[in-house]
Amino acid sequence: MLRLHNFIRPAFRSRRWAHNIPTFSHLNSVNEEDIAHFSSILAPTSILSTLSSVSTPADDIAPYNVDWMGKYHGQANSVLRPRTTQQVSEIVKYCAQRKIGIVPQGGNTGLVGGGISLQKEIVLSLGAMNNVRSFDPVSGVLVADAGCILQSLSEYIAPHNHIMPLDLGAKGSCQIGGNISTNAGGLRLLRYGSLHGTVLGLEVVLPDGTILDQLSTLRKDNTGYDLKQLFIGGEGTLGIVTGVSILTPPAPQATNNIFLALPRFDNVLPLFQTVKRQLGEIMSAFEYIDRTAYDMGLQHGLGPLLSADEVGDSQCFVLVETSGGNQDHDLEKLNNLLESLLTADEPLINTGVLSQSPTQFNSIWALREGLTECVQKEGKPYKYDVSVPLADFQNVVDAVRERMISKGLYGDHAISKVMGYGHVGDGNLHLNVIAKHGYRPELEAALEPFIYEIVAERKGSVSAEHGIGSMKRDALHYSKSEVSIEWMRKVKQVFDPLNIMNPGKVLP
Repeated sequence: MLRLHNFIRPAFRSRRWAHNIPTFSHLNSVNEEDIAHFSSILAPTSILSTLSSVSTPADDIAPYNVDWMGKYHGQANSVLRPRTTQQVSEIVKYCAQRKIGIVPQGGNTGLVGGGISLQKEIVLSLGAMNNVRSFDPVSGVLVADAGCILQSLSEYIAPHNHIMPLDLGAKGSCQIGGNISTNAGGLRLLRYGSLHGTVLGLEVVLPDGTILDQLSTLRKDNTGYDLKQLFIGGEGTLGIVTGVSILTPPAPQATNNIFLALPRFDNVLPLFQTVKRQLGEIMSAFEYIDRTAYDMGLQHGLGPLLSADEVGDSQCFVLVETSGGNQDHDLEKLNNLLESLLTADEPLINTGVLSQSPTQFNSIWALREGLTECVQKEGKPYKYDVSVPLADFQNVVDAVRERMISKGLYGDHAISKVMGYGHVGDGNLHLNVIAKHGYRPELEAALEPFIYEIVAERKGSVSAEHGIGSMKRDALHYSKSEVSIEWMRKVKQVFDPLNIMNPGKVLP
C-alpha cells in the first residue's frame, strides 16, 4: 500500500410514543386441514410444520422464526417453501379465503423484524425460487426469481462484465426479492442510485392471489401509474415479490480506494466537498467510520491499515472508492487529490493509505464491511439506521452516549459502546449501541423514543435503508406526517383489505 504523510439538545415538542405488539384477532391459526391443502400444492420437502401431520423438529423451524441478530422471535408453526410463482399464487389465494396471515421471508438478513412472524402467521420463504430467467449483455437487463442470492447474481453476470447496482455486507445470504421489498441501499447507492431507479419491472403476487405481471425490461414506459414503486420498500405488506427485472451497470475497468485518518469530525464535510469536486464522476463510495468503530475493528482482526503512530489521536476515518474506465486517468485524479490534501495550509487529514493491488483494495473494504460482524461479537446491538444531515453524524452519536451515561447505563454492566459509521454520500448513519450482556427492557426504554426524537429534530428519517418492519412501526410518525400515514393506510386497504399480508409491519 502507498502511505501518505459540547452538544446541546434543542427544544423539541414531545410526540406520543407507544411500542405495542398488535393483536391479530381477525386471523386464523394454521391447522392440520390447512397443511393438508398446502400438501396438494407443494412437495412434502417444501413444507415445514410442528403440527403432527408433518412433525418437523423445532430446531429446523427455528431459523425462520429468529432473525440473525437473535432480537426478534416469531411464533410460526409452519413454513412453506414454494418453487414457482404459480405455487405462491395458490398459497396466497387459499390463505385469503381462510384469513391466515402470511410473512414473506427472503434471506432473513433484515434488521427491523420485517421478516419474522409476530403471532400466528405462516412464513412463506422464497429461498427455493432461485433461478435466473434471462440476462441481456447488451442492455444489461437481468430478470431473476426473487429468491436469488445477491452474490450469486453478481457472480452470474460477472463473466458478462456487469455488476449488480447494489452491494451489501449481507450479499452472501440476502435475496434480491428481500432487497427490493426493503428498498435496500448499501455501498453503491452513491454511484448507481436506489432500487427505485434500477428496478425496471416486478412480478408480484397480490393479497388475493392474483399475479401482477409487470416484469418489463424497458428503460422507458410512461403508461400510467408506475405500480411497481409501491412494492419497492413495501416490505411485503402489499404483495409478495416473486420476480424482478433490474438494470445492471457495466463493470468498471478500474477500481481504487483510499483510507484516510482525520484529526476531527468537523473535517469530514469539507473533505467530502473536496473529494467530490476533484474526483467527479469516478467517485463511487464515501464511507465514514468513527474512532470507536475503528478501534473495535482492530480488536477483532480487521487491519491494521495504518500504524498506531500514524493514526495518533485521529477522531474518525473515511474510505473513498473510485470506479472508472481508465486506470491512468483515475490514478492521476487520485494523486492530484492526495497531493492537495497533504500540502494544504490546514490539512484535512492526518495520514492515509492508497491500495496498490486487488488484495490491498479488498483489505480496505474488509474493514468497513466487517464492522457489522464485529458488533455482533461485542454483545447484542441496538441498531439504528437513520438519515440525518452529515454535520450531525457525530452529534447524534455523542448525544446517545451522553444519554446512556446520564441514565447510569453506560459501561460493561449495560451499554459498553456507542458508535457510528455509514454512507456519507447519502447521509446515512448506522448508529450501533452495544448491550454487552443482552437486550433488556430498561435499555430499550432509555434509547427509544429518544433516538427518534433527536432524528426528528434534525428533520431526518428514522429509517434510511433498513425499512420499518415491526421495530419502527410506532416510530413512523417521527418521519411521516399524519396525512402521509393516512394515505399509506388507504393504499394498504385497497391492496390488502383482509390485512393478511405481513400484518403488524410498517403501519402503526
